[in-house]
Amino acid sequence: MVTSSHEAMHRIFQHDPGLFSRVSHFLGADIPRPVGATALPTDLTEDSPVERRVDTLLRFDTADQGPFLLAVEAQGKKDPAKPSSWAYYAAYLWTKYRLPIALLVVCQDLRTAKWAREPMTCGPAQVPTLTLQPLVAGPHNMPQITDPDEARADLVLASLAAIAHAADPGVDAILKALSAALKDAPEDIANPIVDFTAQGLGNRPAKHTWRNLVTVELSFYTSYLAEELRDEGEDRGVGKSVLRILARRGLDVPSDVRERITTCHDGDQLNEWLDRAVTAQQASDIFEDE
Repeated sequence: MVTSSHEAMHRIFQHDPGLFSRVSHFLGADIPRPVGATALPTDLTEDSPVERRVDTLLRFDTADQGPFLLAVEAQGKKDPAKPSSWAYYAAYLWTKYRLPIALLVVCQDLRTAKWAREPMTCGPAQVPTLTLQPLVAGPHNMPQITDPDEARADLVLASLAAIAHAADPGVDAILKALSAALKDAPEDIANPIVDFTAQGLGNRPAKHTWRNLVTVELSFYTSYLAEELRDEGEDRGVGKSVLRILARRGLDVPSDVRERITTCHDGDQLNEWLDRAVTAQQASDIFEDE
């Protein structure tokens, strides 16, 4: 199942293709800054029943080394089937485009990152016909950007750093630096960063920290996260009204009823319960016919 965290880890390179050359510094490679970049189709399926799709595929044009392809894969855990898929991607892309290929794997935990960066060979030990050596970005080599000025200098890199360190104890400091840096950024620049960061954090506790920072410190009224927060705030308000009416009418509200009301984020459903609360004989009556 593709998660929002998975999507953010590779789509951020589509948003800012030049990020790869900046990230490569931390990966032990020195990739020149591209003078141009083009997003290519990610479907690598041939005329066979097996579908193969790379997460993100970009073509870079450089001033000194000519063009090359970058395939970006987001990897959440060890997967024994992945090395053969990655080898297929590299061979297929080389055959189709006749260009050098770089493979970048983005991880959020050290165990997966260590596994992904190991060279993968195909063939007898004496004759390794094919060797795959991905570049891996993860918590082991992505910087922990806790200085707002440093974050402000490269907002996209700071977002990727937060995503890579999503499970680390120090991620709150990274998020605070990023939110502080975004205060002065134009909305059209800041909004995608807010959303990439929220998606990349997934369901980890750090996402709640980020949501609070966005709510308290920032005013990104067109971003998906801000809209989601406003919707949730409205839902919580309706839920409180349901409970208040039941209490004013002297009805006992069992814990299971209270939990169902407070955890509901369906605005239409909450409004229906609100109407029923006015005439319900007991609190559970608001759930009638459900």
